[in-house]
Amino acid sequence: MLRKTSMLLVLSAAMLSLATRAGADEVLFKNGDRLTGKVTSAAGGKLTIVTAVAGTVTVNLDDVKTFSTEEPIELHLTDGSVLKQKIEAADEGQIRTAGSDAVAAQAVAINKIQKVNPPPVKWAGTITASGLITRGNSNTENVGLSINTTRRAERDRITLGAGYLYGRQEDPDSGDKKTTTDNWYLLGKYDYFFSQKLYGFAMTRIERDRIAQLDLRLTPSAGLGYQWIEKPDMNFSTEAGLAWVYEDFRNADSDDHFAARLAYHFDKKLNDRVSIFHNLEYVPSVEDLSDFNIVADAGLRASLTASMFGELKLEWRHDATPAPGAEKDDLRYILGVGWTF
Repeated sequence: MLRKTSMLLVLSAAMLSLATRAGADEVLFKNGDRLTGKVTSAAGGKLTIVTAVAGTVTVNLDDVKTFSTEEPIELHLTDGSVLKQKIEAADEGQIRTAGSDAVAAQAVAINKIQKVNPPPVKWAGTITASGLITRGNSNTENVGLSINTTRRAERDRITLGAGYLYGRQEDPDSGDKKTTTDNWYLLGKYDYFFSQKLYGFAMTRIERDRIAQLDLRLTPSAGLGYQWIEKPDMNFSTEAGLAWVYEDFRNADSDDHFAARLAYHFDKKLNDRVSIFHNLEYVPSVEDLSDFNIVADAGLRASLTASMFGELKLEWRHDATPAPGAEKDDLRYILGVGWTF
């Protein structure tokens, strides 16, 4: 009797194991390992699967031999096509769609998978505030606010930005207050991706700096960009194009000229809490290379909570032909706190 009971228990456990495995997605690795659970997403060369024992596991797609799913998933491929079907295991380096009455089954190379079940397209960005007030031997007020937001879709990307810095200082002898910083900018940019990495861009930047005697600088530009790296933990892109620069100085005649535009962007997550970033834009006149502008920044950002961060940023602005009496360089060290959305 005891022997029959033991055999029944073993048989039941085996059937339960088979039933559990049959009702789960399965990932097979090139080294022979396998993982069962539910394939939830993929992006940036990483595949995420939720398992019953180990929880959420993220693996490199390069290490995956093949995988299968029990339910349809949404596949976004590098050629821009989108498939939403149940997935079956196939030869090494491939998967196979199950097909339907309307769509035939087909093999898909794993290295052609760009995303799996991507989240809905939405705006994401940051709001950063900075401030410094001193009282005593010096009486100063410095405040700043910047907003940056991006909407990344499969084929295009929209970027909007704005920033304002203001500062003043009181003369200890006379008590008069003098404005030491007063500048703002607006930026709008549209990128259209011809392929996974190559894109065309159109951008307009508007700025004003009262201390530099600049009433208005308008810089529309267009050209080509290349997204060398686009991953959740690192991004790097370069751009080249043509621009038209219009400058209106307070104490000098206005000026306009055509210019080239060369730029790059880089950001990298060092760990779950700390990231770095760097941007540079170089705009030289096509008529006179000694007339150029440079806008650059570099910074470090550290997460304080899930949506709050601290930021230390260095900004550099260079105008090779500034207004009479104004300096060519503006260098700013900004310490702020921000929120993500």
